[in-house]
Amino acid sequence: MRTHREAHGLTKNALAQRANKVREVIYRLERVEDVTVSSLLAVTRALGLAVRLEPAGLPTMEEVAARFRLGDEEGDEEGDEEGAADAA
Repeated sequence: MRTHREAHGLTKNALAQRANKVREVIYRLERVEDVTVSSLLAVTRALGLAVRLEPAGLPTMEEVAARFRLGDEEGDEEGDEEGAADAA
């Protein structure tokens, strides 16, 4: 939130006024504290942002496979570094 607020050149007070909320809401959002959904939506709307809801649940098989491929690539690099250190 803070990054977007600053990118729009807004102070906390100005964003609160634009969202028709009290300044405390902006402080709470930027500190990642609890706020009401209506406050979150009002502030994101004031920044020209949208909140998107996605289904929660287990990852797809493709997502799992991609994650394991990424892990293997990272592991290979670590193994190469260890091998280089042993050779020295």
